[in-house]
Amino acid sequence: MTLVGVRSVDKFYGGRAVLRGLEISVPEGARIGLVGGNGAGKSTLLRLLAGLEEPDGGEVVRRRGLRAAFLPQRVAAEDRTPLEVIRAARPELARVREELKACEERLGAPEVTADMRKMERVLERHGRLLERFTELGGNGFDGEARGYLADLGFVREDADRPMRELSGGQRKLAVLAACLAKRPDVLLLDEPEAHLDAGRRERLEAIVRSFPGAVVVVSHDRYLLDETANGIAELENGKTRLWPGNYSAYALARELEQKRQQQLYVTQQKEIARLEAAIQRFKQWAHNTEDERHARQARVKQRQIESMDKVEKPVLERRRIGLSFREGVRGGQKVVELRDVAVAFGDEPVLIGTDLTVSRGERVGVVGPNGAGKSVLAKVLAGRLAPTEGARWIGPSITPGYLAQDHAPAPGATPLSLVRDTKPIYEGDAVSLLGRFLFRYEQARSPVDSLSGGERTRLEFLLLMLREPNFLILDKPTNHLDIASLEVLESELERFPGTVVFVSHDRYFLDRISDTTLEVRDGEVSRHGGGYSDWRRSRDRLGQAVP
Repeated sequence: MTLVGVRSVDKFYGGRAVLRGLEISVPEGARIGLVGGNGAGKSTLLRLLAGLEEPDGGEVVRRRGLRAAFLPQRVAAEDRTPLEVIRAARPELARVREELKACEERLGAPEVTADMRKMERVLERHGRLLERFTELGGNGFDGEARGYLADLGFVREDADRPMRELSGGQRKLAVLAACLAKRPDVLLLDEPEAHLDAGRRERLEAIVRSFPGAVVVVSHDRYLLDETANGIAELENGKTRLWPGNYSAYALARELEQKRQQQLYVTQQKEIARLEAAIQRFKQWAHNTEDERHARQARVKQRQIESMDKVEKPVLERRRIGLSFREGVRGGQKVVELRDVAVAFGDEPVLIGTDLTVSRGERVGVVGPNGAGKSVLAKVLAGRLAPTEGARWIGPSITPGYLAQDHAPAPGATPLSLVRDTKPIYEGDAVSLLGRFLFRYEQARSPVDSLSGGERTRLEFLLLMLREPNFLILDKPTNHLDIASLEVLESELERFPGTVVFVSHDRYFLDRISDTTLEVRDGEVSRHGGGYSDWRRSRDRLGQAVP
């Protein structure tokens, strides 16, 4: 049975069609992964399903009484605590609480205490409200809310702190807990893995798998889609197509279909070329001999071409970013070394006695729980943060290139101005470069702060590419990138002859790129051979949970 769906939906923004004739339905028990490029309209589709936006054409169909919960891509900092956010997700409970409070105040009023009949009516109403409050689960709701937060890795004191004091990942988890507290029929999740470390991503997977209703999730985490999805909805050119199975099954099926379509297309084109050549011969013979039979044969062949079910030419390569890392200068064998390095902020130690050597050509993935000091380590390696104690040594021929987790461009900066500031080139060449990184012509002169998270990340990679470093330090480089861009980044990092150190929670990315894994935990940095799965297995053997 379909819970919610869209029929022939159109959606426009500023005259630009984002969705065009879109059709999709979400049945009971579905686990649908929604994939597509940045700007394809995935978030828009979720908001339509959630009832937060209305279509410009077509209709959204919902089962009567449907309860939907929506987790947005970005969660704002605010003064409410996670517990208050969860309580607000159940407004019916809040209303009954207020009515109970009003009844209790009324019971103490002199005009009620002096009139038995009034008191009976108020007591009767109070009893009905208590019964309703119990039906809604109000008696144990705060315990239930704390249970959701505990399942998502919250410690008790964080549940009572204002949201503005929490990390981006914690805020997202608090809103996810509020979504679950609504007891919805369908859960709509927009990049729920963003800002979450590996341990919390595993908790997220467990919650999605065990959720009793349907789930539609927009995600760039291929591990999460493999572990949770039973269908992949591909959104491209304003339309969706549903593929059965998880992400790996979809990727394989899509590749095989494209190859079959390519074979059919080539075969049909050869047949069309043969028929067109025959048409030309018959027309020539008809002209030379004035024989109507030849003209009739030409018309028959033309009708054969027109009656064919034309096979569309397959797009074997989606439009992808033109990323290409090159070394400006070949670096030495020893790239960077940390000697007994410590970093503290006030009285709070972050790194303690860290010794680390990174050699040329290494691919080093940095893992650990949020707040452990991974970004601090990246900044020290990049020379952006001086250690409190100890020393950093970097090779004389090493040119570091640092990608920060949060991109803060100068006020008023545009992509075009940043490109030309990074490398003196003609304006037309800069616009062409931006086009290779999927920026539309008008975006080249738009303020950078108007760009989406994925667009800002693509721009930072373009600027990094232009500097031609031989030592890349990347802090959460996969944040906000769509899967097609991730695959380009992975391929380029594999080909890059220099050295790469990167912080990431993307387990697929870590497995593909890392030959060494650094774990940052409790102020210490430990080295492990291999990628994420190797590190994960080593922790399992020791009986240690993933942080």
